[in-house]
Amino acid sequence: MATVWSGCSTSCGSFGQELPPRGSRSGRDSTRFRRRSGGRSSDARQIQAPSLAMVTAGACVCRAAPCLLESEVGGKEDADVAVWGIDGEPHGADDHAGGKRRGLRRRPVRPPAVGEKSGVGAGIALPAMVAELDNKSEHGGSRLHFLEERDEGMLSRRLIKLCQSNKVRSATELFDSMRASGLQPSTHACNSLLACFVRRSSLADAMKMFEFMKGKGMATGHTYTLILKAVASNGGYASALEMFNEIEEDEDSKKNVDVIVYNTMISVCGRAKDWMLVQRLWRRLKENSLSGTLLTYDLLVSIFVQCGQCELAIAAYQEMLQNGLDPSEDIMKAIIASCTKEGNWEFALATFSRMLSAGMKPNIILFNSMINALGKAGQDELAFRMYHLLTSSGFKPDQYTWSALLSALYKSGRCWDVLELFQGIKAKHPTLLNDHLYNIALMSCERLGQWEHGLQLLWMMEKSGVKISVVSYNHVIGACEVASKPKVALEVYRRMINQRCSPDTFTHLSVIRACIWGSLWNEVEDILEEVAPDSSIYNTVIHGLCLRGKIRLANKVYAKMRSIGLVPDGKTRAFMLQHIETD
Repeated sequence: MATVWSGCSTSCGSFGQELPPRGSRSGRDSTRFRRRSGGRSSDARQIQAPSLAMVTAGACVCRAAPCLLESEVGGKEDADVAVWGIDGEPHGADDHAGGKRRGLRRRPVRPPAVGEKSGVGAGIALPAMVAELDNKSEHGGSRLHFLEERDEGMLSRRLIKLCQSNKVRSATELFDSMRASGLQPSTHACNSLLACFVRRSSLADAMKMFEFMKGKGMATGHTYTLILKAVASNGGYASALEMFNEIEEDEDSKKNVDVIVYNTMISVCGRAKDWMLVQRLWRRLKENSLSGTLLTYDLLVSIFVQCGQCELAIAAYQEMLQNGLDPSEDIMKAIIASCTKEGNWEFALATFSRMLSAGMKPNIILFNSMINALGKAGQDELAFRMYHLLTSSGFKPDQYTWSALLSALYKSGRCWDVLELFQGIKAKHPTLLNDHLYNIALMSCERLGQWEHGLQLLWMMEKSGVKISVVSYNHVIGACEVASKPKVALEVYRRMINQRCSPDTFTHLSVIRACIWGSLWNEVEDILEEVAPDSSIYNTVIHGLCLRGKIRLANKVYAKMRSIGLVPDGKTRAFMLQHIETD
Protein backbone atom coordinates (compact mmCIF):
# COMPACT_ATOMS: atom_id res chain seq x y z
CA MET A 1 0.00 0.00 0.00
CA ALA A 2 1.57 3.23 -1.11
CA THR A 3 1.73 6.00 1.48
CA VAL A 4 2.87 9.64 1.61
CA TRP A 5 4.46 11.37 4.58
CA SER A 6 6.45 14.64 4.55
CA GLY A 7 6.56 14.64 0.77
CA CYS A 8 8.20 11.26 0.45
CA SER A 9 6.49 8.50 -1.50
CA THR A 10 6.87 5.02 -0.12
CA SER A 11 5.45 3.14 -3.01
CA CYS A 12 7.10 -0.16 -3.84
CA GLY A 13 8.79 1.30 -6.90
CA SER A 14 10.44 4.28 -5.18
CA PHE A 15 11.17 3.03 -1.70
CA GLY A 16 14.43 1.30 -2.62
CA GLN A 17 16.08 4.51 -3.82
CA GLU A 18 18.34 6.58 -1.56
CA LEU A 19 16.46 9.59 -0.28
CA PRO A 20 17.86 13.10 0.45
CA PRO A 21 18.18 14.03 4.12
CA ARG A 22 15.81 16.56 5.62
CA GLY A 23 17.05 20.17 5.40
CA SER A 24 19.46 19.56 2.46
CA ARG A 25 19.65 22.08 -0.33
CA SER A 26 17.66 21.22 -3.37
CA GLY A 27 20.59 21.54 -5.73
CA ARG A 28 22.93 19.21 -3.81
CA ASP A 29 23.13 15.66 -5.04
CA SER A 30 22.16 13.27 -2.33
CA THR A 31 24.40 10.46 -3.58
CA ARG A 32 28.03 9.84 -2.72
CA PHE A 33 30.83 11.66 -4.65
CA ARG A 34 34.64 11.91 -4.54
CA ARG A 35 36.63 15.06 -5.29
CA ARG A 36 38.76 14.65 -8.37
CA SER A 37 41.66 16.76 -7.13
CA GLY A 38 42.80 18.91 -4.20
CA GLY A 39 41.24 19.22 -0.81
CA ARG A 40 42.18 17.55 2.40
CA SER A 41 44.64 14.73 2.66
CA SER A 42 42.02 12.37 3.87
CA ASP A 43 39.20 11.19 1.68
CA ALA A 44 36.93 14.16 1.27
CA ARG A 45 33.80 12.12 1.06
CA GLN A 46 30.54 13.77 1.62
CA ILE A 47 28.14 11.10 2.65
CA GLN A 48 24.48 11.44 3.35
CA ALA A 49 23.53 10.07 6.74
CA PRO A 50 22.05 6.64 6.18
CA SER A 51 18.33 6.77 6.14
CA LEU A 52 17.63 3.84 8.33
CA ALA A 53 14.64 1.71 7.46
CA MET A 54 12.71 -0.58 9.65
CA VAL A 55 11.53 -3.49 7.51
CA THR A 56 9.09 -6.21 8.31
CA ALA A 57 7.81 -9.00 6.16
CA GLY A 58 5.27 -7.12 4.14
CA ALA A 59 5.77 -3.75 5.97
CA CYS A 60 8.49 -1.04 6.07
CA VAL A 61 9.11 2.14 8.06
CA CYS A 62 11.70 4.65 6.79
CA ARG A 63 13.27 7.58 8.62
CA ALA A 64 12.68 10.01 5.81
CA ALA A 65 9.04 9.07 5.81
CA PRO A 66 8.02 7.63 9.18
CA CYS A 67 5.16 5.55 7.88
CA LEU A 68 4.20 1.90 7.69
CA LEU A 69 4.18 0.28 4.28
CA GLU A 70 2.19 -2.90 3.84
CA SER A 71 3.04 -4.80 0.71
CA GLU A 72 0.12 -5.75 -1.43
CA VAL A 73 2.10 -8.55 -3.05
CA GLY A 74 3.50 -10.66 -0.22
CA GLY A 75 0.21 -11.31 1.53
CA LYS A 76 1.87 -12.32 4.82
CA GLU A 77 1.24 -11.17 8.36
CA ASP A 78 3.82 -9.01 10.16
CA ALA A 79 6.97 -10.80 11.30
CA ASP A 80 9.70 -9.77 13.69
CA VAL A 81 11.09 -6.26 13.17
CA ALA A 82 14.56 -6.15 11.55
CA VAL A 83 17.00 -3.23 11.02
CA TRP A 84 18.54 -2.64 7.62
CA GLY A 85 20.92 -0.09 6.18
CA ILE A 86 20.69 1.49 2.78
CA ASP A 87 24.25 0.68 1.85
CA GLY A 88 25.49 -2.82 2.15
CA GLU A 89 29.14 -1.87 2.46
CA PRO A 90 31.15 -2.28 5.67
CA HIS A 91 32.35 0.88 7.42
CA GLY A 92 36.05 1.62 7.67
CA ALA A 93 37.98 2.80 10.68
CA ASP A 94 37.05 6.38 9.97
CA ASP A 95 33.40 5.48 9.92
CA HIS A 96 33.26 5.98 6.14
CA ALA A 97 31.84 3.39 3.83
CA GLY A 98 34.37 1.94 1.47
CA GLY A 99 34.63 -0.71 -1.16
CA LYS A 100 32.19 -1.68 -3.81
CA ARG A 101 28.54 -0.86 -3.42
CA ARG A 102 26.35 -3.88 -2.84
CA GLY A 103 22.67 -4.70 -2.34
CA LEU A 104 20.73 -4.42 0.89
CA ARG A 105 21.78 -6.76 3.65
CA ARG A 106 21.29 -7.09 7.39
CA ARG A 107 23.83 -5.38 9.59
CA PRO A 108 24.10 -4.90 13.34
CA VAL A 109 22.99 -1.75 15.10
CA ARG A 110 25.90 0.70 15.51
CA PRO A 111 25.90 2.65 18.78
CA PRO A 112 26.32 6.41 18.34
CA ALA A 113 29.85 7.81 18.60
CA VAL A 114 30.78 9.98 21.58
CA GLY A 115 30.34 13.66 20.81
CA GLU A 116 28.47 12.92 17.60
CA LYS A 117 25.99 15.68 16.82
CA SER A 118 22.58 15.37 15.39
CA GLY A 119 21.84 16.77 12.00
CA VAL A 120 22.79 15.95 8.46
CA GLY A 121 25.26 13.10 8.42
CA ALA A 122 24.98 12.51 12.17
CA GLY A 123 24.11 9.12 13.65
CA ILE A 124 20.79 8.61 15.32
CA ALA A 125 20.07 6.56 18.41
CA LEU A 126 18.30 3.65 16.69
CA PRO A 127 16.52 2.14 19.69
CA ALA A 128 15.00 5.49 20.60
CA MET A 129 13.83 6.02 17.02
CA VAL A 130 12.31 2.55 16.81
CA ALA A 131 10.54 3.07 20.12
CA GLU A 132 9.24 6.42 18.93
CA LEU A 133 7.94 4.92 15.69
CA ASP A 134 6.36 2.07 17.57
CA ASN A 135 4.59 4.50 19.87
CA LYS A 136 3.31 6.44 16.88
CA SER A 137 2.13 3.37 14.99
CA GLU A 138 0.47 1.48 17.84
CA HIS A 139 -3.15 2.19 18.59
CA GLY A 140 -5.30 -0.16 20.62
CA GLY A 141 -2.96 -3.12 20.00
CA SER A 142 -3.01 -2.66 16.22
CA ARG A 143 -0.52 -0.84 13.98
CA LEU A 144 -1.84 2.18 12.16
CA HIS A 145 -1.24 2.73 8.47
CA PHE A 146 -0.80 6.33 7.29
CA LEU A 147 -2.97 5.99 4.23
CA GLU A 148 -2.29 7.67 0.93
CA GLU A 149 -5.50 6.29 -0.54
CA ARG A 150 -8.49 8.32 0.67
CA ASP A 151 -11.26 6.62 -1.27
CA GLU A 152 -13.48 4.85 1.25
CA GLY A 153 -14.89 2.51 -1.39
CA MET A 154 -11.45 1.39 -2.54
CA LEU A 155 -10.23 0.86 1.02
CA SER A 156 -13.41 -1.02 1.92
CA ARG A 157 -12.89 -3.36 -1.03
CA ARG A 158 -9.33 -3.98 0.12
CA LEU A 159 -10.63 -4.72 3.60
CA ILE A 160 -13.12 -7.22 2.17
CA LYS A 161 -10.38 -9.00 0.22
CA LEU A 162 -8.24 -9.28 3.34
CA CYS A 163 -11.18 -10.73 5.26
CA GLN A 164 -11.94 -13.18 2.47
CA SER A 165 -8.31 -14.34 2.68
CA ASN A 166 -8.75 -14.68 6.47
CA LYS A 167 -5.91 -12.20 7.16
CA VAL A 168 -7.42 -10.93 10.36
CA ARG A 169 -4.43 -8.94 11.62
CA SER A 170 -3.94 -7.04 8.37
CA ALA A 171 -7.67 -6.43 8.09
CA THR A 172 -7.80 -5.14 11.67
CA GLU A 173 -4.88 -2.76 11.05
CA LEU A 174 -6.52 -1.39 7.91
CA PHE A 175 -9.84 -0.97 9.74
CA ASP A 176 -8.20 0.91 12.63
CA SER A 177 -6.20 3.05 10.19
CA MET A 178 -9.36 4.05 8.35
CA ARG A 179 -11.04 5.02 11.62
CA ALA A 180 -7.98 7.00 12.76
CA SER A 181 -7.95 8.80 9.40
CA GLY A 182 -11.60 9.76 9.67
CA LEU A 183 -12.66 7.32 6.97
CA GLN A 184 -15.76 5.16 7.28
CA PRO A 185 -15.61 1.49 6.15
CA SER A 186 -18.65 0.20 4.33
CA THR A 187 -21.23 -2.04 6.01
CA HIS A 188 -20.14 -4.94 3.84
CA ALA A 189 -16.55 -4.48 4.94
CA CYS A 190 -17.51 -4.33 8.62
CA ASN A 191 -19.60 -7.48 8.30
CA SER A 192 -16.68 -9.23 6.61
CA LEU A 193 -14.36 -8.34 9.48
CA LEU A 194 -17.01 -9.43 11.98
CA ALA A 195 -17.26 -12.76 10.16
CA CYS A 196 -13.48 -13.15 10.48
CA PHE A 197 -13.70 -12.69 14.24
CA VAL A 198 -16.52 -15.22 14.42
CA ARG A 199 -14.54 -17.78 12.42
CA ARG A 200 -11.59 -17.36 14.78
CA SER A 201 -13.89 -17.72 17.81
CA SER A 202 -12.77 -14.30 19.06
CA LEU A 203 -15.92 -13.29 20.90
CA ALA A 204 -14.42 -10.16 22.51
CA ASP A 205 -13.34 -8.70 19.15
CA ALA A 206 -16.65 -9.71 17.60
CA MET A 207 -18.59 -7.92 20.34
CA LYS A 208 -16.47 -4.76 19.92
CA MET A 209 -17.15 -4.76 16.20
CA PHE A 210 -20.86 -5.37 16.81
CA GLU A 211 -21.09 -2.48 19.27
CA PHE A 212 -19.27 -0.21 16.81
CA MET A 213 -21.66 -1.09 13.98
CA LYS A 214 -24.67 -0.78 16.26
CA GLY A 215 -23.51 2.62 17.49
CA LYS A 216 -22.98 3.87 13.94
CA GLY A 217 -26.36 2.54 12.81
CA MET A 218 -24.66 0.13 10.40
CA ALA A 219 -26.00 -3.14 11.88
CA THR A 220 -27.96 -5.26 9.41
CA GLY A 221 -29.71 -8.59 9.60
CA HIS A 222 -26.47 -10.29 8.59
CA THR A 223 -24.72 -8.53 11.48
CA TYR A 224 -27.22 -9.90 13.99
CA THR A 225 -26.93 -13.36 12.45
CA LEU A 226 -23.15 -13.40 12.85
CA ILE A 227 -23.09 -12.13 16.43
CA LEU A 228 -25.86 -14.52 17.52
CA LYS A 229 -23.92 -17.45 16.11
CA ALA A 230 -20.81 -16.30 17.97
CA VAL A 231 -22.68 -15.91 21.26
CA ALA A 232 -24.37 -19.31 20.86
CA SER A 233 -21.04 -21.01 20.15
CA ASN A 234 -19.41 -19.52 23.25
CA GLY A 235 -22.25 -19.16 25.76
CA GLY A 236 -24.91 -21.61 24.61
CA TYR A 237 -28.36 -21.14 23.17
CA ALA A 238 -29.70 -19.50 26.34
CA SER A 239 -27.24 -16.60 26.02
CA ALA A 240 -28.06 -16.21 22.33
CA LEU A 241 -31.78 -16.21 23.12
CA GLU A 242 -31.31 -13.53 25.77
CA MET A 243 -29.40 -11.34 23.32
CA PHE A 244 -32.06 -11.95 20.65
CA ASN A 245 -34.78 -10.79 23.05
CA GLU A 246 -32.81 -7.61 23.77
CA ILE A 247 -32.47 -6.96 20.05
CA GLU A 248 -36.22 -7.37 19.53
CA GLU A 249 -37.02 -5.03 22.42
CA ASP A 250 -35.01 -2.24 20.81
CA GLU A 251 -37.20 -0.56 18.21
CA ASP A 252 -34.26 0.56 16.06
CA SER A 253 -32.69 -2.90 16.05
CA LYS A 254 -35.98 -4.70 15.52
CA LYS A 255 -36.39 -3.02 12.12
CA ASN A 256 -33.28 -4.86 10.85
CA VAL A 257 -34.31 -8.30 12.15
CA ASP A 258 -35.27 -10.38 9.13
CA VAL A 259 -36.25 -13.99 8.56
CA ILE A 260 -32.59 -15.06 8.33
CA VAL A 261 -32.05 -13.95 11.94
CA TYR A 262 -35.06 -16.04 12.96
CA ASN A 263 -33.67 -19.00 11.01
CA THR A 264 -30.43 -18.65 12.97
CA MET A 265 -32.22 -18.72 16.31
CA ILE A 266 -34.44 -21.63 15.24
CA SER A 267 -31.34 -23.58 14.27
CA VAL A 268 -29.59 -22.73 17.55
CA CYS A 269 -32.58 -23.83 19.66
CA GLY A 270 -33.10 -26.88 17.47
CA ARG A 271 -29.60 -28.15 18.21
CA ALA A 272 -30.55 -28.05 21.90
CA LYS A 273 -33.71 -30.09 21.11
CA ASP A 274 -35.87 -27.38 22.71
CA TRP A 275 -38.91 -27.70 20.47
CA MET A 276 -41.02 -25.41 22.68
CA LEU A 277 -38.65 -22.47 22.05
CA VAL A 278 -38.65 -23.33 18.36
CA GLN A 279 -42.44 -23.23 18.33
CA ARG A 280 -42.37 -19.87 20.13
CA LEU A 281 -39.93 -18.42 17.58
CA TRP A 282 -42.11 -19.72 14.77
CA ARG A 283 -45.11 -17.94 16.30
CA ARG A 284 -43.16 -14.67 16.74
CA LEU A 285 -42.03 -14.89 13.13
CA LYS A 286 -45.65 -14.88 11.99
CA GLU A 287 -46.62 -12.14 14.48
CA ASN A 288 -43.97 -9.85 12.94
CA SER A 289 -45.49 -10.38 9.47
CA LEU A 290 -42.42 -12.22 8.19
CA SER A 291 -42.83 -15.05 5.71
CA GLY A 292 -40.76 -18.15 6.27
CA THR A 293 -38.34 -19.36 3.61
CA LEU A 294 -37.73 -22.90 2.46
CA LEU A 295 -34.89 -23.13 4.98
CA THR A 296 -37.26 -22.04 7.75
CA TYR A 297 -39.63 -24.91 7.10
CA ASP A 298 -36.76 -27.35 6.57
CA LEU A 299 -35.58 -26.51 10.07
CA LEU A 300 -39.05 -26.61 11.61
CA VAL A 301 -40.00 -29.97 10.12
CA SER A 302 -36.70 -31.65 10.91
CA ILE A 303 -36.62 -30.35 14.51
CA PHE A 304 -40.23 -31.32 15.23
CA VAL A 305 -39.73 -34.77 13.72
CA GLN A 306 -36.57 -35.35 15.77
CA CYS A 307 -38.39 -34.28 18.93
CA GLY A 308 -41.34 -36.56 18.17
CA GLN A 309 -43.82 -33.71 17.57
CA CYS A 310 -45.65 -35.14 14.56
CA GLU A 311 -48.58 -32.71 14.68
CA LEU A 312 -46.31 -29.65 14.69
CA ALA A 313 -44.24 -31.10 11.84
CA ILE A 314 -47.39 -31.63 9.76
CA ALA A 315 -48.60 -28.10 10.61
CA ALA A 316 -45.30 -26.60 9.44
CA TYR A 317 -45.45 -28.70 6.27
CA GLN A 318 -49.00 -27.60 5.48
CA GLU A 319 -48.13 -23.94 6.09
CA MET A 320 -45.27 -24.27 3.65
CA LEU A 321 -47.63 -25.61 1.00
CA GLN A 322 -50.06 -22.76 1.68
CA ASN A 323 -47.26 -20.24 1.13
CA GLY A 324 -46.59 -21.71 -2.31
CA LEU A 325 -43.24 -23.29 -1.46
CA ASP A 326 -42.28 -26.63 -2.95
CA PRO A 327 -41.03 -28.99 -0.24
CA SER A 328 -37.75 -30.74 -0.77
CA GLU A 329 -37.33 -34.50 -0.85
CA ASP A 330 -35.84 -34.52 2.64
CA ILE A 331 -38.86 -32.71 4.08
CA MET A 332 -41.25 -35.20 2.48
CA LYS A 333 -39.24 -38.16 3.77
CA ALA A 334 -39.26 -36.70 7.26
CA ILE A 335 -43.04 -36.15 7.10
CA ILE A 336 -43.68 -39.70 5.87
CA ALA A 337 -41.42 -41.17 8.56
CA SER A 338 -43.19 -39.17 11.26
CA CYS A 339 -46.67 -40.05 9.99
CA THR A 340 -45.92 -43.76 9.72
CA LYS A 341 -44.54 -43.74 13.24
CA GLU A 342 -47.69 -42.08 14.57
CA GLY A 343 -50.04 -44.23 12.46
CA ASN A 344 -51.26 -41.36 10.28
CA TRP A 345 -51.16 -43.47 7.12
CA GLU A 346 -53.56 -41.28 5.12
CA PHE A 347 -51.38 -38.16 5.30
CA ALA A 348 -48.30 -40.29 4.69
CA LEU A 349 -49.90 -41.78 1.57
CA ALA A 350 -50.85 -38.31 0.29
CA THR A 351 -47.29 -37.06 0.81
CA PHE A 352 -45.93 -40.15 -0.94
CA SER A 353 -48.20 -39.51 -3.93
CA ARG A 354 -46.97 -35.89 -4.04
CA MET A 355 -43.39 -37.16 -4.20
CA LEU A 356 -44.21 -39.35 -7.17
CA SER A 357 -46.03 -36.49 -8.91
CA ALA A 358 -43.00 -34.24 -8.43
CA GLY A 359 -40.79 -36.79 -10.20
CA MET A 360 -38.94 -37.87 -7.07
CA LYS A 361 -37.86 -41.48 -6.69
CA PRO A 362 -38.44 -42.94 -3.23
CA ASN A 363 -35.90 -45.42 -1.93
CA ILE A 364 -36.65 -48.90 -0.61
CA ILE A 365 -36.63 -47.65 2.98
CA LEU A 366 -39.49 -45.29 2.18
CA PHE A 367 -41.41 -48.06 0.40
CA ASN A 368 -41.00 -50.38 3.38
CA SER A 369 -42.13 -47.63 5.74
CA MET A 370 -45.28 -47.07 3.71
CA ILE A 371 -46.03 -50.83 3.49
CA ASN A 372 -45.56 -51.17 7.24
CA ALA A 373 -47.85 -48.21 7.98
CA LEU A 374 -50.57 -49.51 5.67
CA GLY A 375 -50.24 -53.01 7.13
CA LYS A 376 -50.61 -51.78 10.71
CA ALA A 377 -53.75 -49.91 9.67
CA GLY A 378 -55.21 -53.11 8.19
CA GLN A 379 -54.97 -51.76 4.63
CA ASP A 380 -53.56 -54.98 3.17
CA GLU A 381 -54.68 -54.26 -0.39
CA LEU A 382 -52.95 -50.88 -0.43
CA ALA A 383 -49.88 -52.52 1.11
CA PHE A 384 -49.65 -55.01 -1.76
CA ARG A 385 -50.17 -52.22 -4.31
CA MET A 386 -47.22 -50.46 -2.75
CA TYR A 387 -45.27 -53.73 -3.00
CA HIS A 388 -45.98 -53.99 -6.72
CA LEU A 389 -44.91 -50.35 -7.15
CA LEU A 390 -41.69 -51.22 -5.31
CA THR A 391 -40.88 -54.07 -7.68
CA SER A 392 -41.80 -52.04 -10.77
CA SER A 393 -39.37 -49.32 -9.61
CA GLY A 394 -36.51 -51.77 -9.87
CA PHE A 395 -36.10 -52.57 -6.17
CA LYS A 396 -35.83 -56.08 -4.73
CA PRO A 397 -37.84 -56.79 -1.59
CA ASP A 398 -35.79 -57.42 1.53
CA GLN A 399 -36.54 -58.85 4.97
CA TYR A 400 -38.32 -55.67 6.06
CA THR A 401 -40.55 -55.78 2.98
CA TRP A 402 -41.67 -59.38 3.63
CA SER A 403 -42.12 -58.69 7.32
CA ALA A 404 -44.39 -55.72 6.56
CA LEU A 405 -46.44 -57.76 4.08
CA LEU A 406 -46.85 -60.72 6.46
CA SER A 407 -47.86 -58.33 9.25
CA ALA A 408 -50.41 -56.69 6.93
CA LEU A 409 -52.03 -60.04 6.20
CA TYR A 410 -52.05 -61.02 9.87
CA LYS A 411 -53.58 -57.69 10.92
CA SER A 412 -56.34 -58.24 8.39
CA GLY A 413 -57.06 -61.73 9.79
CA ARG A 414 -55.80 -63.54 6.69
CA CYS A 415 -53.79 -66.12 8.61
CA TRP A 416 -53.92 -68.79 5.89
CA ASP A 417 -52.56 -66.26 3.42
CA VAL A 418 -49.74 -65.58 5.87
CA LEU A 419 -48.74 -69.25 5.87
CA GLU A 420 -49.02 -69.40 2.07
CA LEU A 421 -46.87 -66.29 1.57
CA PHE A 422 -44.33 -67.65 4.07
CA GLN A 423 -44.03 -70.85 2.06
CA GLY A 424 -43.45 -68.77 -1.09
CA ILE A 425 -40.68 -66.77 0.63
CA LYS A 426 -39.13 -70.02 1.83
CA ALA A 427 -39.14 -71.44 -1.70
CA LYS A 428 -37.86 -68.36 -3.58
CA HIS A 429 -35.90 -66.40 -0.98
CA PRO A 430 -34.73 -68.87 1.70
CA THR A 431 -31.78 -66.67 2.66
CA LEU A 432 -34.11 -63.87 3.77
CA LEU A 433 -35.88 -65.95 6.43
CA ASN A 434 -35.19 -64.77 9.98
CA ASP A 435 -36.73 -65.26 13.43
CA HIS A 436 -39.15 -62.37 12.94
CA LEU A 437 -40.67 -63.90 9.80
CA TYR A 438 -40.92 -67.27 11.53
CA ASN A 439 -42.68 -65.70 14.50
CA ILE A 440 -45.32 -64.06 12.28
CA ALA A 441 -46.04 -67.48 10.75
CA LEU A 442 -46.17 -69.06 14.23
CA MET A 443 -48.64 -66.36 15.34
CA SER A 444 -50.91 -67.42 12.51
CA CYS A 445 -50.55 -71.07 13.54
CA GLU A 446 -51.52 -70.14 17.09
CA ARG A 447 -54.62 -68.27 15.96
CA LEU A 448 -55.65 -71.11 13.64
CA GLY A 449 -54.76 -73.86 16.16
CA GLN A 450 -52.38 -75.43 13.66
CA TRP A 451 -50.13 -77.09 16.23
CA GLU A 452 -48.69 -79.57 13.72
CA HIS A 453 -47.65 -76.76 11.37
CA GLY A 454 -46.28 -74.87 14.35
CA LEU A 455 -44.14 -77.86 15.39
CA GLN A 456 -42.91 -78.18 11.81
CA LEU A 457 -41.86 -74.52 11.74
CA LEU A 458 -40.15 -74.92 15.12
CA TRP A 459 -38.20 -77.89 13.80
CA MET A 460 -37.23 -75.90 10.68
CA MET A 461 -35.90 -73.10 12.86
CA GLU A 462 -33.72 -75.54 14.83
CA LYS A 463 -32.45 -77.18 11.64
CA SER A 464 -31.60 -73.89 9.89
CA GLY A 465 -29.79 -72.51 12.93
CA VAL A 466 -32.21 -69.66 13.53
CA LYS A 467 -32.23 -68.59 17.17
CA ILE A 468 -35.45 -69.72 18.87
CA SER A 469 -36.67 -67.28 21.48
CA VAL A 470 -39.20 -67.74 24.24
CA VAL A 471 -41.74 -65.96 22.02
CA SER A 472 -41.49 -68.73 19.40
CA TYR A 473 -42.08 -71.45 22.01
CA ASN A 474 -45.02 -69.51 23.44
CA HIS A 475 -46.72 -69.38 20.02
CA VAL A 476 -46.40 -73.15 19.59
CA ILE A 477 -47.67 -73.84 23.11
CA GLY A 478 -50.53 -71.43 22.43
CA ALA A 479 -51.40 -73.36 19.28
CA CYS A 480 -51.52 -76.58 21.35
CA GLU A 481 -53.79 -74.85 23.87
CA VAL A 482 -56.19 -73.73 21.12
CA ALA A 483 -56.20 -77.25 19.64
CA SER A 484 -56.71 -78.82 23.11
CA LYS A 485 -53.42 -80.74 22.98
CA PRO A 486 -52.16 -80.47 26.57
CA LYS A 487 -49.69 -83.33 26.36
CA VAL A 488 -48.07 -81.83 23.26
CA ALA A 489 -47.92 -78.48 25.05
CA LEU A 490 -46.12 -80.18 27.98
CA GLU A 491 -43.64 -81.76 25.59
CA VAL A 492 -42.87 -78.39 23.99
CA TYR A 493 -42.54 -76.91 27.50
CA ARG A 494 -40.01 -79.57 28.55
CA ARG A 495 -38.15 -79.18 25.26
CA MET A 496 -37.93 -75.48 25.93
CA ILE A 497 -36.39 -76.07 29.36
CA ASN A 498 -33.93 -78.62 27.97
CA GLN A 499 -32.80 -76.05 25.39
CA ARG A 500 -32.01 -73.69 28.30
CA CYS A 501 -34.66 -71.23 27.23
CA SER A 502 -36.16 -69.75 30.38
CA PRO A 503 -39.99 -69.69 30.25
CA ASP A 504 -41.77 -66.50 31.20
CA THR A 505 -45.16 -65.81 32.76
CA PHE A 506 -47.00 -66.19 29.42
CA THR A 507 -45.45 -69.62 28.96
CA HIS A 508 -46.63 -70.83 32.38
CA LEU A 509 -50.11 -69.40 31.91
CA SER A 510 -50.54 -71.12 28.55
CA VAL A 511 -49.26 -74.48 29.78
CA ILE A 512 -51.41 -74.35 32.94
CA ARG A 513 -54.56 -73.50 30.99
CA ALA A 514 -53.87 -76.37 28.58
CA CYS A 515 -53.33 -78.81 31.45
CA ILE A 516 -56.46 -77.67 33.32
CA TRP A 517 -58.69 -78.17 30.28
CA GLY A 518 -56.93 -81.49 29.67
CA SER A 519 -57.58 -82.56 33.30
CA LEU A 520 -53.86 -82.98 34.02
CA TRP A 521 -54.14 -81.98 37.71
CA ASN A 522 -50.87 -83.45 38.87
CA GLU A 523 -49.00 -81.58 36.18
CA VAL A 524 -50.68 -78.38 37.28
CA GLU A 525 -49.46 -78.87 40.84
CA ASP A 526 -45.95 -79.68 39.61
CA ILE A 527 -45.79 -76.51 37.59
CA LEU A 528 -46.97 -74.48 40.61
CA GLU A 529 -44.12 -75.95 42.64
CA GLU A 530 -41.57 -75.04 39.94
CA VAL A 531 -42.54 -71.46 39.23
CA ALA A 532 -41.76 -68.47 41.41
CA PRO A 533 -44.73 -67.05 43.36
CA ASP A 534 -46.84 -64.99 40.99
CA SER A 535 -50.36 -63.68 41.64
CA SER A 536 -51.43 -63.92 38.00
CA ILE A 537 -50.49 -67.61 37.80
CA TYR A 538 -52.29 -68.55 41.03
CA ASN A 539 -55.37 -66.57 40.01
CA THR A 540 -55.48 -68.38 36.66
CA VAL A 541 -55.19 -71.79 38.34
CA ILE A 542 -58.01 -70.99 40.79
CA HIS A 543 -60.27 -69.71 37.99
CA GLY A 544 -59.74 -72.87 35.94
CA LEU A 545 -60.23 -75.21 38.88
CA CYS A 546 -63.46 -73.50 39.88
CA LEU A 547 -64.80 -73.64 36.34
CA ARG A 548 -63.94 -77.33 36.14
CA GLY A 549 -65.59 -78.02 39.51
CA LYS A 550 -62.41 -78.85 41.42
CA ILE A 551 -63.42 -76.84 44.50
CA ARG A 552 -61.25 -78.66 47.04
CA LEU A 553 -58.16 -78.27 44.93
CA ALA A 554 -59.08 -74.63 44.31
CA ASN A 555 -59.39 -74.04 48.08
CA LYS A 556 -56.01 -75.69 48.60
CA VAL A 557 -54.37 -73.46 46.01
CA TYR A 558 -56.14 -70.41 47.46
CA ALA A 559 -54.91 -71.17 50.96
CA LYS A 560 -51.36 -71.60 49.70
CA MET A 561 -51.69 -68.33 47.81
CA ARG A 562 -52.68 -66.44 50.97
CA SER A 563 -50.00 -68.14 53.03
CA ILE A 564 -47.17 -66.91 50.81
CA GLY A 565 -48.54 -63.38 50.87
CA LEU A 566 -50.02 -63.11 47.37
CA VAL A 567 -53.13 -60.96 46.90
CA PRO A 568 -56.04 -62.53 44.96
CA ASP A 569 -57.93 -60.48 42.42
CA GLY A 570 -61.66 -59.72 42.49
CA LYS A 571 -62.62 -62.65 40.29
CA THR A 572 -60.78 -65.11 42.53
CA ARG A 573 -62.52 -63.75 45.63
CA ALA A 574 -65.89 -63.97 43.91
CA PHE A 575 -65.27 -67.62 43.03
CA MET A 576 -64.25 -68.43 46.61
CA LEU A 577 -67.26 -66.67 48.14
CA GLN A 578 -69.61 -68.36 45.70
CA HIS A 579 -68.39 -71.84 46.52
CA ILE A 580 -68.33 -71.15 50.28
CA GLU A 581 -72.02 -70.18 50.17
CA THR A 582 -72.80 -73.25 48.08
CA ASP A 583 -71.08 -75.52 50.57
